[in-house]
Amino acid sequence: MAAAVSGHLQMISPCPRYSPTGKDCPKLPPGESLDYSMSSPLGYNEPLCKHTTPWPTPAAEWTAGQSVTVKLAPGGAPHGGGHCQFSLSYDGGKTFVVLHEILGKCFGQDDSQRDFTFTLPSGLPSSEKAVFAWTWVNAIGNREFYMNCADISIKGSGSSYTGKEM
Repeated sequence: MAAAVSGHLQMISPCPRYSPTGKDCPKLPPGESLDYSMSSPLGYNEPLCKHTTPWPTPAAEWTAGQSVTVKLAPGGAPHGGGHCQFSLSYDGGKTFVVLHEILGKCFGQDDSQRDFTFTLPSGLPSSEKAVFAWTWVNAIGNREFYMNCADISIKGSGSSYTGKEM
């Protein structure tokens, strides 16, 4: 008897590092492989973003002050929602500043939301090597921390950006 198995959730746009299912993904860096465990929580002592080598080119180009849409793969196991954060790093993924967060029902009242649109702060500085992160802590079951990171470029006029740390 076969059982249906549903994985956890994963970002597909902007394309996270080494994703086999992301949208408009750059070419893999030399010597790297696709990650078929994108929907797994971070493991003990695993680095933030899971992968420390960025894409050779940005997976998306965003402009400060404009709306962006982050997409997750359809389906999955939302575990009652939980908390999501959408964050940005200018230091290669060492520290992140929260751009948008949803506390409690991350995936909506019926756990079906997979697209998230929010406006980027207008004061973001430009960067060709910013790191965007989607993080999630589930509400039901063991507390697990999920994180997907995408390398993006930002067009902006700010000199620095500070805010709530992830």
